[in-house]
Amino acid sequence: MTRACLSLGSNVEPERHLRAAVRALRERFGALAVSPVYESPAAGFDGAPFWNLAASLESELGVDALNLWLHGLEDREGRRRDVPRYADRTLDVDVVVFGMQALDRPEWRQAFLLAPLADIEPRLPVPEGGETVGDRWRRMQDSGDAAMLRRLDVDLLD
Repeated sequence: MTRACLSLGSNVEPERHLRAAVRALRERFGALAVSPVYESPAAGFDGAPFWNLAASLESELGVDALNLWLHGLEDREGRRRDVPRYADRTLDVDVVVFGMQALDRPEWRQAFLLAPLADIEPRLPVPEGGETVGDRWRRMQDSGDAAMLRRLDVDLLD
């Protein structure tokens, strides 16, 4: 079994789609650690705010097979792949850490990834620089780069 950390987001009926995603992840992988939900403005396009959270799980799947399963989950929730990269999304799920190895993703400099992940896995190393998730999130808060992020009082676990 390998530990994987995921970043989940939605800006189209986000409560509905994120709740369904958490439920599906629990049904497939069992126990999850799930962060609080954060709201942030859409980045790269004019759209509704995104709701984001992080989840960590144990999987017997390799990273490629896990990504395929997650793409199927996105598709079941109505994810459209025939639109521009920066567009509204019913569900976006990305593997950001696999087996304690942070995957190289541009989101490592974004509050919408760091805040939820710091809530559940603050000691994870991030790519480049030798920092942990918690260290980078604290530095981002200190610099004011996290000002657009808002923690929501939403419980997605049923």
